[in-house]
Amino acid sequence: MHHPSASPHSDPIPEAPEPSLPLPQTEARFSAMQYESMGKRVYTKICSALMEGQLRPGDRLRIRELAAELGTSITPVRDGVLRLVQDGALTMRSARDIRVADVTLPEYLEIRDIRLELEGMAAARAAEVATAEDIARMEALIEQNEQALAAGDVLAAISLNQHFHFEYCRIANMPVLLSILERLWLKMGPLIAQCYTAGGRDMIDGHYSLLAAMRNRDSQAARVAVQTDILSGGQVILELKKRSAKAADNAGTTQAAKPAHAST
Repeated sequence: MHHPSASPHSDPIPEAPEPSLPLPQTEARFSAMQYESMGKRVYTKICSALMEGQLRPGDRLRIRELAAELGTSITPVRDGVLRLVQDGALTMRSARDIRVADVTLPEYLEIRDIRLELEGMAAARAAEVATAEDIARMEALIEQNEQALAAGDVLAAISLNQHFHFEYCRIANMPVLLSILERLWLKMGPLIAQCYTAGGRDMIDGHYSLLAAMRNRDSQAARVAVQTDILSGGQVILELKKRSAKAADNAGTTQAAKPAHAST
């Protein structure tokens, strides 16, 4: 039986449409990752500035200026600043008045006591495990610090002081302890910067005692060297905090002694 062929002019059979698929979210996720990464970098950058003494108590931070300096938008800078406010490293008097936190006398004494224990522990461990390369790095940091002091480069000397203290903690291979100290140094860095020049040789002389103890693998001597360094270098800080506390007490006493105005 003959089947008629399809007409050459008949319309083609339409193809079934492809099922619609949701647009990939890769780009959106990547953007979120970029933003999170930038926020973390900004936070880390400000943390380093605080720990290394590039900022001092009471210094004002302006979010727009920081964003321009760091080459990023305002949002990650604002988030990083707010995180540091939560850490207690910065204070926010208003949305436009953000400053490096000052440390009270009781806060300083507490931080000092914690440092004596933790940094002493780290120094003792470092003396036990330090290699010749580790000791050479410590020696180089002291030499660079001396050179900075001789050149009158106080900012570099302050930064090198911080690196020296963190280096023996890294040599000790105690990451939990180091993370605790990083939080403390968010407050100590600006305070040391404020007093470093007045501290004179007390800010560096104790480093030589630690270096000698590490060479001798004497853990107890290393612990004592660091604790003595913290106490000696911190004496000028302690005196400053005592004067500040006394001035605040006197101001409060004067204010309380003022007679109240009679109501009309």
